Amino acid sequence: MGWPDRRFADLVGVEHPIVQAPMTHSCSPALAAAVSDAGALGSMGMAFKSAERRAGDIAAAARLTNRAVNLNFFANRAAVEGPGRPDAARAAAAPAYAALGLGAPPEALPAEGLAATGDGFGAAELALLLAVRPRVASFHFGLPDRDAVAALKAAGIRLGATATTTAEARAVEEAGCDFVVAQGFEAGGHRGAHAPTAADGGVGTLALVPQIADAVTLPVVAAGGIADGRGIAAAFALGAAGVQLGTAFLRCPEAATDAPRRARLAAATDSDTIVTAAVSGRSNRIAAGPGLRALAAGAPACLPFPTQYALSGPLRAAGGADYAAHQYGQAAALARELPARELVAALAAEALDRLAWLGRA
Repeated sequence: MGWPDRRFADLVGVEHPIVQAPMTHSCSPALAAAVSDAGALGSMGMAFKSAERRAGDIAAAARLTNRAVNLNFFANRAAVEGPGRPDAARAAAAPAYAALGLGAPPEALPAEGLAATGDGFGAAELALLLAVRPRVASFHFGLPDRDAVAALKAAGIRLGATATTTAEARAVEEAGCDFVVAQGFEAGGHRGAHAPTAADGGVGTLALVPQIADAVTLPVVAAGGIADGRGIAAAFALGAAGVQLGTAFLRCPEAATDAPRRARLAAATDSDTIVTAAVSGRSNRIAAGPGLRALAAGAPACLPFPTQYALSGPLRAAGGADYAAHQYGQAAALARELPARELVAALAAEALDRLAWLGRA
């Protein structure tokens, strides 16, 4: 038995409709290339990277594979993020600063990597995509403006965007994208909502995927809590035409996963993460150290994304494991320490076997 829905696989030109999620700090060119060479779709996150770093990563991946690699960008809009509450945010963080001997929180709070008053996807990002012309590009936190989408589509680039609700999925379709990533509450890292949401405001993958599949005509790529063939088969049973896995690839040797997070992943459970905006200003699923958990539990006022990084950064730098923020999802205990090529083969074989079994049941 083959894949029951090949719309996404054929759209992006892959054998297996499996996408390696584009987590900016872990999806190295080596990982993306290995996944693509294995017949799935490798990805690289472009957010928080300089122009030089972006160009270097793209060139490195191209040297390693001649297959498609998805380039992912944040598309947050400054107007949606809101003005923030600097005084309240500083007051919430002040006890932690004092306990670590850092003095008072900074008065000036510049953004880290992205301008707090600017959009995540602008002229420079559009120019890069039009120059490189990858087969696939995708967006998190919303969508570029309509002119940018039209220019990218005219260049022959297949476009996708994250949706965390059916309303967002309809917006993705109306914008002219080619596929939608239905991201459930279980997913690690930042929730890709088009506007900031409360930490407990997500919809689970099991409920989200079939509703989005009913709401749009686009191929739906399921994400969140999927880390083995059983989860992949379940997503297809719910109406997905593809799956996106992030946490499942974090233990691959090709991933740029740092040693502390690898250690956490090796001992991960289904309940050792929290969702908080205390790190970045956006809801973000992380395995947090006790100090960061305490800060998050105090429901601190947060600055807009990504300016909150400038407030949490000194705490994470000085606080060590107490203020660690390891991004991964609720299915982390299912992640395997395998080379990416072997992992893709195992995931595809497990999923196809399970789909065949379901077909016989």
